[in-house]
Amino acid sequence: MLLNYSRRLTGKVRTRSANAELACFLSFVAGAINAGGFLAVQQYTSHMSGIVSHMSDMVALGDVSTLLWGFGALLAFIAGSASTSVIINFARHRYLQSEYALPILIEAGALMFFGLLDGIKWDFDWLWTSLTVATLCYIMGLQNAIITDISQYALRSTHITGTVTDIGIELGKAFYWNRASRQDPSIQPVQSNKKKFKLLLEVLVLFFIGGVIGAYGFKTFGFVFTCAVASILVYLAAGPIIDDIKSLWAVFNEPPVILKQSEDSNQVPTTAEMAEAEELAEVQEQQEEVNERGLSDDEVARPGI
Repeated sequence: MLLNYSRRLTGKVRTRSANAELACFLSFVAGAINAGGFLAVQQYTSHMSGIVSHMSDMVALGDVSTLLWGFGALLAFIAGSASTSVIINFARHRYLQSEYALPILIEAGALMFFGLLDGIKWDFDWLWTSLTVATLCYIMGLQNAIITDISQYALRSTHITGTVTDIGIELGKAFYWNRASRQDPSIQPVQSNKKKFKLLLEVLVLFFIGGVIGAYGFKTFGFVFTCAVASILVYLAAGPIIDDIKSLWAVFNEPPVILKQSEDSNQVPTTAEMAEAEELAEVQEQQEEVNERGLSDDEVARPGI
């Protein structure tokens, strides 16, 4: 039952309801990671707007080290998105069920690595901070690309700017009075998409709830809390990945297929076949000798007696 739900959320066959539920799950996880990351490095890593703006400030101030730090975070986010794209297309070309589950599983592993980094702080603070930020940005880029691909660029799970903008658009449509369309039937009335509006609100609220729980959990439990969040991602990815493992195991354990050799083939005989042919020829010669001389079978079998 649990694996079936996992297959529904992250399997290859997609439905609108599954896309919406997966977006809500990942939005909650993104909020938790973003808040926990802020407590770790005092920097939000779920969106690149702030980081790029920070980079531009550092150019004006001449702070090269911080500029390079922001550039590394930007590259890590891009690398995460690129990784998701490579994994999804690789799985599609090989007809795997886990095209969306594999990036989620990698995200779980990267999240565990982030928690481990918090547990083993180094003497080199600049290196620890840079690697932590890069890991968080990679996670966010990885996850954001998953929902972007699934929703056909309609949703984002790691930052809320676009979500809040879409909420405002749908509210504007809902409150529009449509006076012109009532006066002129040829004008199409403006209508709000209630299902989309509801989903956008759910994503927004779950991101906020995830942030509250993430901040509290990371502050209170530290690395153990990252294990709990990673376990959610592992569960989401479990069903399709188990199915692919079973399929690969079945392929590797199939009995070999033996093709029957055609009579007119010119295949070179093996050593065993040549020895068998020589033995048959020798038996035929002995039989011919029996027929010519009238010898008994015992005399032929014991020529020296």
